[in-house]
Formats: sequence, C-alpha cells, structure tokens
Amino acid sequence: MDKLLIRGGQRLSGEVTISGAKNAALPELCAALLTDEPVVLHNVPRLKDVATMRTLLNHMGVVTETMGERGGMRFHAADPLKPEAPYELVKTMRASVLALGPLLARFGHAKVSLPGGCAIGSRPVDQHIKGLSAMGAEIVVEHGYMVARLAPGLTRLKGARIATDMVTVTGTENFLMAAALADGETILENAAQEPEIPDLAEMLIQMGAQIEGHGSSRIRIRGVERLHGCTHQVVADRIEAGTFLCAVAASGGDVLLRHGRIDHLEAVVEKLRDAGVTVTAVDSGIRVQSPGAHRLRAQSFRTTEYPGFPTDMQAQFMALNCLAQGTAKVTETIFENRFMHVNELVRLGASIQIDGKVAVVEGVSQLSGATVMATDLRASASLVIAGLVAEGETRVDRIYHLDRGYDQMEDKLRALGANIERIR
Repeated sequence: MDKLLIRGGQRLSGEVTISGAKNAALPELCAALLTDEPVVLHNVPRLKDVATMRTLLNHMGVVTETMGERGGMRFHAADPLKPEAPYELVKTMRASVLALGPLLARFGHAKVSLPGGCAIGSRPVDQHIKGLSAMGAEIVVEHGYMVARLAPGLTRLKGARIATDMVTVTGTENFLMAAALADGETILENAAQEPEIPDLAEMLIQMGAQIEGHGSSRIRIRGVERLHGCTHQVVADRIEAGTFLCAVAASGGDVLLRHGRIDHLEAVVEKLRDAGVTVTAVDSGIRVQSPGAHRLRAQSFRTTEYPGFPTDMQAQFMALNCLAQGTAKVTETIFENRFMHVNELVRLGASIQIDGKVAVVEGVSQLSGATVMATDLRASASLVIAGLVAEGETRVDRIYHLDRGYDQMEDKLRALGANIERIR
C-alpha cells in the first residue's frame, strides 16, 4: 500500500486550486439516473469513491465518458438500464445508497446492496427506508440487499411529508431526487443544510425539477413527469478547503485557496480567526496567512450539523491545537468512533486525553516525526498536517483512506513548498 513521507518544518506559500466536492459529486452522478438524456458535470474530483460510483453506473448500463482534463464527465442513462447495485461494487462506498431514490423514482423498482461497515461509526439506512416508504415504496431487506418496488396500484412515487428522526445529508439528497419525479408535492422537514444540498437542488432545477427552500431545514418539491439533461459545475469542496486552511495555519505561511468559499466554512473560519489566523475572502477564493501553530491560541469547539462546526473538520483542527498555546476541549457529537486519530497524534508527541465524547488537547512545544497509521479519511488529513509541522520524518501508512476524499493532496502541498512524497 502507498505511504506518504513528510519532512516537517516548511512554511507554505503560493496558491492551490480547491477541487470539486466529493459529497456533491456522488449524489450528482446518481442524479444522472433520473433522465434518459445526457448529463454533463464539470469540476468532478479525481477520487476513488467517484471512480467506484462511475463503475457502478457503468454496471447499470449508463454510458460514461471523461471530457478534458479539468474534471469534465458525461453520463447518458438511456434505456434499457439494470436498476441494481451489487455488493461487490458498493462495499467500499457508503454513498451507494444514493442510487436507491433515483432508481425507484424512474423505474419503479430497485435492488441496492447494504454497504459495509464504517470505521467512524454507524450510518443507518433506516431513515432512507422510512422516507421512501412514505412516498409509496415497499422496501424489504433480504440477503444483504434493499429490494424496493412501488406499492400496488401506484405507477410512480407519490408526494409526502417526510420528517426524519435526525438530520441526514444522504437521506435529504435521496428524497430530493426521488421527489423530483414523484406525483404531487413533497415536504422535507428537518432537512440537511450543507452546501452540497443546494448544489444538488440547483442541478435538479436545471433538469426541470421544481424545488424551493433548499439550503434551509424545510424543502418543498413539486414532482414533474419527466426530467431532461443538463450541464452543471460541482461546487468546490469546503472540507478540502478547510483542511488546507488548517495546514497553512499550523505550518505558517501565506496561501490563496482558489475557488474556496468562506460562506461555506464560517464556523471553522471563526475559530481560526480566534486562534490568530488571518482569513480573508478575495475574488478568486480565500487567502489565509498564519505565523505558525506555536504562535496561535488553542480553540475549543463542538461538532454539530451544518452550519455548526463540521465533524469532517474535527481531526484537522485537533492537529492544529496540538501545537497551539493553551488547552482546548474538542467535543464530538456526530460519530461515536471519531477519535481514532488521537493515538496516532500521541505517537507524534501530542498531549491528548479522552473522556467519552470529549478530547482535551494541551499544546506542546514540539511534535517529532514517527510512523503513523491512518484509520479513516479525515484522520489521514490530520496526520498529514501534524507531519508538516513535526521535527524530522513522518510516514503515514494506509493513505488509501486519503485518496477517497482528497484529489492529489501531496501534489498540491508540494506545490506550496511542503517536503512530501508518495512512496508506492
């Protein structure tokens, strides 16, 4: 397996282009299933999960092709298609459940494998089943698959009021896509508000969907009989942007994040500014300037649903706190197993104590390079940030996690002046 070798101590300067958001691209690839006309997406990130989703669409019969070198892809889901997502193709990708809503809406039946376990905690599909059942679907789980079909007497899904028991991003996306072709009006209560949701909604509107309130907790969708093709640009990845913000904050330097959006990262930016980092919105993106972690103030925070502090930024900010002045409390409320990076940061010399959902981080004067192991996607990023500021060499093992969510991270960091290389 590939590893990253990092020699710490380099300040970062220059500019980096933020790629399209994985969590927007994956549902938008699935949205291509809603029409028999071609759909073109630009700014699609080059990631393992995207490649897996493309393979899944190919298996169903969707014709896909790459367009140019800037993340352009074309999808044509013309009949006949096979509305099935087998376990062999989805076992490494939780987002495969996003195929369920579009397939059910367009074809009236679908068979989608339950994805495998997730290292950072459970992500149950029961909310998806509950919402689609309210729209007239009959869904049973058998032999590891969700087998869905329309209830007797229905020719298409029907509009409904859906109030989920918890805020669910993929659930909101599934219901948005399914409701776009449903008969009547659907109201989504307690909807997720992450920027990837309105980006998907805007794509669906381009396809002919009638959607109001996207970006709020209450979304109204009036179903139409047919959707058409469109051309859409995937929104920039706010978590990649946030990761680079933390990397520059820790290492010190002056960097432009091209296409980054402060309005998608307000909770993170507020904490960085409180720590002593200068973060400025400019026409082309975000400019970040930092004196380095040792001259920053540690910041306590609590993860919560958007627009609060994102759980996907918890590990990266914790790496910054490891060298900042003072003590910080980090409270994780979203996933039950999302402190697995702590033991690896401690191997680098960090001082962190865990008490249930709270990690207490006391800033130290120096981290020292060591061999560490990535346990999940965002944990990988936190170890890279720590390695950038650690004394000596840091080796990060199992970086296939990193490749699931970051488009050529080591190349982008190297262009900013980091001493980092991939060992194959």
